[in-house]
Amino acid sequence: MASYPGADLKGLLAAARGDEPADLVLNGGRVADLFGTRLKEAQVAVKDGLIVGLAPPEESPYQGREAMDLAGGVVAPSFIDGHIHLESTLLTPAELTKVLVPLGTGTVVADPHEIANVLGLAGVRWILAASRGLDLEVLLTAPSCVPASPLETSGARLTAADLAPLVAEELVLGLAEVMNYPGLVAGEDDLLAKLEAFRSKVIDGHAPLLSGKALNAYLLAGPGSDHECSSAGEAEEKLARGMRIMIRHGSSGRNLPALAPVVTAANSRRMMLVTDDNHPDRLLGKGHLNHVLAKAVEQGIPPLIALQMVTLNPAEYFKLGRKGAVAPGYAADLVVLEDLERFRALLVFKGGRLVAREGKLVGRPPRPTDPPPPAMKVAPYPLRRLSIPVGPGRTRVISVAPGQLLTKEVRLKPTVRKGEVVADPRRDLAKLVVVERHRGSGNIGLGLVRGFGLKRGALASSVAHDSHNLVGLGVDDEDLYLALKRVESLGGGLAVALEGKITAELPLPLAGLISLAPAEEVVAGLEELEAACSALGCGFNPFMTLAFLSLAVIPSLKLTDLGLVDVDRFELVELFTGHTGQPEDSPKTSSHKSK
Repeated sequence: MASYPGADLKGLLAAARGDEPADLVLNGGRVADLFGTRLKEAQVAVKDGLIVGLAPPEESPYQGREAMDLAGGVVAPSFIDGHIHLESTLLTPAELTKVLVPLGTGTVVADPHEIANVLGLAGVRWILAASRGLDLEVLLTAPSCVPASPLETSGARLTAADLAPLVAEELVLGLAEVMNYPGLVAGEDDLLAKLEAFRSKVIDGHAPLLSGKALNAYLLAGPGSDHECSSAGEAEEKLARGMRIMIRHGSSGRNLPALAPVVTAANSRRMMLVTDDNHPDRLLGKGHLNHVLAKAVEQGIPPLIALQMVTLNPAEYFKLGRKGAVAPGYAADLVVLEDLERFRALLVFKGGRLVAREGKLVGRPPRPTDPPPPAMKVAPYPLRRLSIPVGPGRTRVISVAPGQLLTKEVRLKPTVRKGEVVADPRRDLAKLVVVERHRGSGNIGLGLVRGFGLKRGALASSVAHDSHNLVGLGVDDEDLYLALKRVESLGGGLAVALEGKITAELPLPLAGLISLAPAEEVVAGLEELEAACSALGCGFNPFMTLAFLSLAVIPSLKLTDLGLVDVDRFELVELFTGHTGQPEDSPKTSSHKSK
């Protein structure tokens, strides 16, 4: 954060006046004025990591110990991602630095609740330690919901007392997304205690489809933002009630097309662009916030308004001091862009120091990361535990759509063979399994899902939001069992099985979430997995969608190690309805308005 060390203030003032040379002067650029949303030709002078002055062409120029000619490039603040889960990139913070910084991202605000659900506070401390000294500034929010709900088994349980030491951490900006919105609306004591502990800091929200009086109660408790809006009407209601809206556009949740029309000159300063969850193949193939900015402009958001949404807006919301603008006294965390259409980063500076040029990190290499402890404790179980005995009535089936985190519940007549419910590729019905992996409890949740297009084989993963138990999807029980057991033996990872063989895998030994390999190797592994999934009949990489099928805080129907969860009612439900009153393919409607 920008500051004024007392001993250096006179020197900073002298450089600002032009009486002494600056450390660095950027010449020939167009400065993005994010206060007035316009471009201005101006020099930018930097000293001691701060911007000390701007000089338009009609003024006498600044002199510097180093000068760089930008040839008309656009000088903007480096990008700030206000909501990201580092673990979803599958990369260590050091490796992620090599990917994000050359793309123009200088700061991320990360919610480490993925690793916290596996390792507790030790996981949060590991992220903090692994992020220190990097050219990517990693700031955290304290995970508010570990576990995300009482309807699953996690590796840790963090109370208000457990989180209290993080309040004093300089790099912890506040309380992360409060996902248990039914609990908060109902006034659960532990949640209220967490909010009270972080009352002086930022409190992030997570309230998909929440509306009306329930939304009133949620906002009264303290959350100030939401990244779960999926429609214009939802975003407009939340904006009108004082929330800041984070428009998410990542690997799975892509809400920008639906929400871009909401952005106006009147409300844009209360909106941000974030990525939330991003796989490394998307980061290397399409980009990070630079890609989101280009998409935002394509959707009709003016370029400088879009830039505000990844710089000044998050800096002000998260109380980062003088960050997020190109102005005197602000941190010299800068990116020089080729244009305001593709947002390609030519140069990236941190504190006035050049850290990336033409897509490559320069200067000091990221240091290696010491791994956290192993995190895999699965009770032994036989293949027959994956069987589903037939029950009365129809079965509740999770219906998914690629690119969406929301699911629907449909009630179907099951396909039965020898008294057991089986997967049926002809009906696009696959078996879904969640195996508890933290406490050796032996819990196994079983269900059915449609929407993946799986024709044969199975896949499994230890990335399963938010408790990250083992999750498997398949149309053949033996392949499903093989894939699950392979992920377990790897100590975490992703695996595909077909006809009794593992056809592709990617080890994730760090908490079952993160790889030790370079980004390029991780992406190559993901490409092999995608090809293997294509051989199963999936027309898209299903692992990201699969990872959210156990997230019991996003509507409507999910599966945890404890069983099927009706998220709308926030309770466990039976797989079998016990009646046959509804016609096949009849959807269950959901609403949060009466909560």
